[in-house]
Amino acid sequence: MIPGIVKNGRATVNIIFRLPNQPDFTIEFVIDTGFTEFLCLPPAAVTLLGFPFLHKMYANLADNSNVILPVHQATILWNEQEREVSVLATGRLPLLGTALLDEHELVIQFTEGGLVTIEEL
Repeated sequence: MIPGIVKNGRATVNIIFRLPNQPDFTIEFVIDTGFTEFLCLPPAAVTLLGFPFLHKMYANLADNSNVILPVHQATILWNEQEREVSVLATGRLPLLGTALLDEHELVIQFTEGGLVTIEEL
């Protein structure tokens, strides 16, 4: 199970990242059910963390604009297992998309301080 909390009207969870030869670290992500990829982070964060570049992809944003975004690779701990995921370098907030929620149940107590749980089906 992956626990989280509702903060400022947003369901959030902490994701643990694993970098080679460095201690694990955590970033808080907002769960975005309108985002169909794995994760996105602001470009400056992706650069700072040195995630390897994979490719560019076309994306349709919430404002219906079409953009080309760089995609990077990161290793996270998901259900206590290492998992390689794609990270889009875009936006201002760390977002967790529905690709990570595949084969999982998401439960949100939608009130400030409410519990968020993601459980494998």
